[in-house]
Amino acid sequence: MTSNLAVSRQPVDDSLSRRNFDRLADYIYKYSGIKMPINKITMLEGRLRKRLRATQIASFDQYCTYLFDHDGLDSESVYLIDAVTTNKTDFFREPAHFDYLIGKALPDLLQSEPRHLRLWSSACSTGAEPFTLAMVMREALEARPDLTFTVTATDLSTEVLQTARRAIYPRDQMEPVPAALRRKYVMEPVDPRRGEVRIAPVLRRHVAFGRMNLMDKKYPVQDGQHVIFCRNVLIYFDKPTQLHVLSRLCECLLPGGYLFIGHSETAAGLNLPIRQVANTVFKRV
Repeated sequence: MTSNLAVSRQPVDDSLSRRNFDRLADYIYKYSGIKMPINKITMLEGRLRKRLRATQIASFDQYCTYLFDHDGLDSESVYLIDAVTTNKTDFFREPAHFDYLIGKALPDLLQSEPRHLRLWSSACSTGAEPFTLAMVMREALEARPDLTFTVTATDLSTEVLQTARRAIYPRDQMEPVPAALRRKYVMEPVDPRRGEVRIAPVLRRHVAFGRMNLMDKKYPVQDGQHVIFCRNVLIYFDKPTQLHVLSRLCECLLPGGYLFIGHSETAAGLNLPIRQVANTVFKRV
């Protein structure tokens, strides 16, 4: 994508002014809910340099003029948000959550005799979380051919969703996955010198990926969810935004369903229709 500004093809190594930082931070907050304090200015500069190269815009001043004065946001907003979002993820991250899901939450949910279980990874990043959910659910329901499940996986970043859909990962990223599950659900390359592996089709078929913004007023997730994971994203939001997001998630959760948030996050002090049942695990009332 090339901007409609007449600019040099060689970006200069300038700095982001406080005025332009404030304009960008305000837009990022309104669009995604992510707070960008001034101490993040160096990080934001680093993230946006690749956008200067991609758009062939020579400076941050010209880039911001393009965005805010020449309607550049119409075509650039997705790339801008991709550049600033943080996408740290691992397979079996915070493993106590998966133990609770299978040991406590799933037996409780099965008491209502559902035929199909719906799980949602609402900030799925490059796919490690939804594929981990699919692994543990397939194992837990192996003796129950009468039951099926799907994992809906959404994220704001189009870039990480591309990686998630490919389901190809560096081999060392599979280290947290138990060996027995790796043998069943991870495909090794024909050439052993390749450092990548791929999630097997038998697992991929359970997971559906899509782009979604947690700042939306209503979430386009079909039917009530039995389980929602929204982990390690609330920490980037202020309290009003956290309440907005958690309220919308609760609307998507069936009564008796379970919500999992990150180990450094809390829903304390928020007026929500959930009660805490374990550390960072909540049940819809």
